Amino acid sequence: MTEAIAYELAKKQQEISVAEFFERNKHILGFGNPTRALMTSVKEGVDNALDACEESGILPDIYVEIRNHAEEEECTIIVEDNGPGIVKQQLPHVFARLLYGSRFHSIRQTRGQQGIGISAVVLYGQLTTGKHAKIISKIQQDLPAVVVELAIDTVKNRGEIISQDIEHWEKPSGTRIEVSILADCKRGKRFVYDYLKSTSIVNPHARITFKEMDGTQHVFECTSDQLPKMAVEVKPHPYGVELGTMLKLAKNTNSRKLSSFLKNEFSSMGDRTTNAVCDEAQLDRNMDPGKMNRDQFMALNKAFKKIKIMSPSTECLSPIGETLIKRSLKSETQEISPEFIITATRPASVYSGNPFQVEVGIVYGGSLPKDKPVTILRFANRVPLLYQQGDCQSTIALGSIDWRRYGFDQPNGKGIPSGPAIFLVHVASTQIPFTSESKEAIADIPEIESEVVLAFRECARKVQFHINKKVKRVKTREKFELITKILPEIAKKSAHMLGRPEPPLDKVITSIMDVVWIEDLVEYEKVSGKSVEQKKLFDDSVQQQAGRWITKSTIMIVNYKPKPQKFSLYALIPQDAVVGTVSPKPVKITPQYIKWNVDGLASAKKMDISFELAGLSKGDFDVNDLYVEHINPAYVIGADKWEGD
Repeated sequence: MTEAIAYELAKKQQEISVAEFFERNKHILGFGNPTRALMTSVKEGVDNALDACEESGILPDIYVEIRNHAEEEECTIIVEDNGPGIVKQQLPHVFARLLYGSRFHSIRQTRGQQGIGISAVVLYGQLTTGKHAKIISKIQQDLPAVVVELAIDTVKNRGEIISQDIEHWEKPSGTRIEVSILADCKRGKRFVYDYLKSTSIVNPHARITFKEMDGTQHVFECTSDQLPKMAVEVKPHPYGVELGTMLKLAKNTNSRKLSSFLKNEFSSMGDRTTNAVCDEAQLDRNMDPGKMNRDQFMALNKAFKKIKIMSPSTECLSPIGETLIKRSLKSETQEISPEFIITATRPASVYSGNPFQVEVGIVYGGSLPKDKPVTILRFANRVPLLYQQGDCQSTIALGSIDWRRYGFDQPNGKGIPSGPAIFLVHVASTQIPFTSESKEAIADIPEIESEVVLAFRECARKVQFHINKKVKRVKTREKFELITKILPEIAKKSAHMLGRPEPPLDKVITSIMDVVWIEDLVEYEKVSGKSVEQKKLFDDSVQQQAGRWITKSTIMIVNYKPKPQKFSLYALIPQDAVVGTVSPKPVKITPQYIKWNVDGLASAKKMDISFELAGLSKGDFDVNDLYVEHINPAYVIGADKWEGD
């Protein structure tokens, strides 16, 4: 009896293709409701377009359009790029085959790796509307564009070309996809706008045009004409490799010695670390890895954890950079006129052998509301994360900081603070640990949380410094203006009453003020090729990258203390900047700062310092970050205490 049942059950068992699985579980990929379906479809199309352009060395110019149909819930999504196009034979694989791609086995920073995204959009459109996706692709200027209608055979997980044709297309090259889906277009269009606006912030090299259903068009202009640094593929790091992966690598390696296997198949493994790992695992470095057993590989894996191995190369990462983040935030927040924008980039770190880097930014002040929670912009590998904010490690890390210390409102010192600010956090990694396949939140990784906290604290200190500097400067200026108006009048009247000449007031004013006043001014000067050649300040290629601007910074120091003052002054150099002429001659210039020694500035005397920078665009650098050493910072207006090397 039981034997018969077993055979009967066996007849019902059959293989399920990945396309069939996702057909029944579309919510896993971000199609859980009509609004998210619209967002996910646009997101996957834009991600594909950005990747295609960047990998071909083309500055992206992307067009996104949403068209509504007579059916209220049906709309067509169009995403068009100026990339290299796709050859006709590959179109069914790229757009209509799940888990097909070139990045899954690649260890480097990319937007997507699993080969699911755009094919899932085609599958969702086919499932909800019964309509086929239309693809237009052109690979060369003097060739016509290929036009195909695609469907997905969910049983075979293969693309089917329903029809194909050629047509004239004005573009030199590019790809265009049109997919009809069921979605809440009226509610979702605002989310699409926010997504594209956020995408432009972390992709400052891309121009994005968005056309809404009513014909309204929005253009997010690029703020940089430089493509991101191409992330280089690296080998797996010993700290992050699992036992099964090691067995697979050993099976496919060409190395015939364990020592060469470790050096050829893993990153950061030189002669010293290879010998140390072999000794720790008690394995002969000349043995054939293809003949090793499971216990030997387990010993090798345990040895990795006990030996100090250099961190993996960060060439596999492509962070945005402080300057470009600031430039993008400034461009996208012009309407709120923020007081200042602070950015910080942490050094690259590692979790489970995976390199990652955290970048953050804070937009403060302007017309932002003071009594509402700060706005949080989350990104991973240059892609906005719009959902599941409360479950994301970035948000949790941000909320763990006591923001009351930095002038924000925050009950109990935990959770999202309130104040006039926008917080941005970007995590770049070879493998973002998402909480689900929909890729909306970063999982609980202690190393990532720690780096996010450190980056925001660095930014918060700068925010606090700017706020304190502003308050101190206003109070001191009011005091100075009051003194310089009242004292001369008193001196004038007293001298007239006594019949004596008016006494000098410099010593009296300095005695009352009792501060060192530091004020800075940043200006931009457009530089012609001739003046660049004459000044010979900077390399011409740097000037071209920055739009040929020179940033001129002037710092005025006035000693309003009764005695001469002697101290050191530091001016931080923005990331990507190149230092040109500096006057007076500094005692030290590093990639991070310029240092001057102020030697005995007499009471009531003034000193001017100036320097020039290249490599920045106009507006990248608004105000100097100034610090002092060997003087009580409480006596200084306009600079903070130096805590560097």
